[in-house]
Amino acid sequence: MLNYLDILDRANNGPYMAEENWDLEKVAMTTRRLVKKYKLEWNKNELITDDPLLSEAIFNAGYEMAVELGAYSRSTERIIEISQDEIDTGIRTMPQEVIMGEGKDVRTLYARHLHDERAPLFFGGSPGTPIPERFFLQNVISYMQEPLIDLATCGTIVEVDGREVRTGNPIEIVSTRRELQYMRQGLKRAGRAGMGMLAAQSSVSELGDLAAAHPDYLRSCDSHLVPVLNELKMDHRNISRAVNSLEYGMVNASLPCVIVGGLGGGPAGSAVVNVASYLIANITCLADYHILHPIHVRNIATSTPEVLWVINATAQAFARHAPSIIVADIYPKSGAGTKELLYETAANAIVNAMSGSHLEGCGAADGNQPNCSGLEARLMAEVALASHKMKMSLKEANDFVLQLLPKYEHVFTLENGNPGKPFDEVYDIQRIEPLDFWQKMYEEVKTELKEMGLKL
Repeated sequence: MLNYLDILDRANNGPYMAEENWDLEKVAMTTRRLVKKYKLEWNKNELITDDPLLSEAIFNAGYEMAVELGAYSRSTERIIEISQDEIDTGIRTMPQEVIMGEGKDVRTLYARHLHDERAPLFFGGSPGTPIPERFFLQNVISYMQEPLIDLATCGTIVEVDGREVRTGNPIEIVSTRRELQYMRQGLKRAGRAGMGMLAAQSSVSELGDLAAAHPDYLRSCDSHLVPVLNELKMDHRNISRAVNSLEYGMVNASLPCVIVGGLGGGPAGSAVVNVASYLIANITCLADYHILHPIHVRNIATSTPEVLWVINATAQAFARHAPSIIVADIYPKSGAGTKELLYETAANAIVNAMSGSHLEGCGAADGNQPNCSGLEARLMAEVALASHKMKMSLKEANDFVLQLLPKYEHVFTLENGNPGKPFDEVYDIQRIEPLDFWQKMYEEVKTELKEMGLKL
């Protein structure tokens, strides 16, 4: 693998290019050409595909893009060139197992295959969602206490002691450390002190990551995010996150949020960009595992038909051709206290589990409001495990998802989405239990899913 100083040299000395030209001449035009070359199309009636040739074509197109383009440094406006041999080395050396957590709570993330006999693992939390400090602790405990949840994640603290957190400001250090203090306290209260975490979510810049790299905050058995900017870009802030992990030993999770309907065009092109992003992230992010989190250009949510197809296509491409540890994020349009949130979660859970991913969620209400709780994460795990234990064929899984779509698709037409209610209006925050109406909704949706044939 490349010495990371070589990556820094390339970011400083590579060919100059204006960012706009990178976006249009490199990413957009290359994607369009590769989609045409490989004859890639998406089918809205086959959100979970069962076509090995399509999967191979998507992987090959993404591979060709990664070799041809490399990455772009926003900080220096230079191209980080990466050779084919280096891309191949990144594929060969991508970890097949990553141990997270410690003691009785240790878990091993592994590269899943299609129809893997091993069940997926589950990260519980509302990644990236702004959570008020007044109930941050209770919110994370609502996930940590769920027996099916294996690993913890969380939202972001956007105010500390009533003060707004600003990116790149010293208060970001305080907010990230405060987040980790609450997380460690929550794990102890839930009786799972050794549970591994994907945390430092309050770190928007590199400041928080640097401040949290300490055994009292983010342990070496925990993971943090190293984002890939849209599309195929890095900057010095995110390179700093990767460099910071070299000696300390944190687990790196790459996070490209490919925009479906953006520079990559529709679902087919976006899947190509997502594949290329992972191949680049193996090197530029020092990735130990990848977060699968494409978002819809208008609706954000991962539960739109277009995004579900991209999730499936990307995960299958790697499961079939370059097994890697992939954790698929669930970002529903709807918020807590709505049945639509549960339907969206179920659809995402089936797609993620059957396409070769582990699962993380849920960033309810587009991840924009604190309208999230541990209850939907419980359903996420239950549905994924049921589909796994039933040994669904890809066609059967697709049929389930197509049945779920009509139950929630209307939310994408609502002017203000379907935000639901904040955590403290769906949970008793003293007992940290769902309120009766929210528990009842959950039970009603579970009954519907059973009637559809899901063996919960």
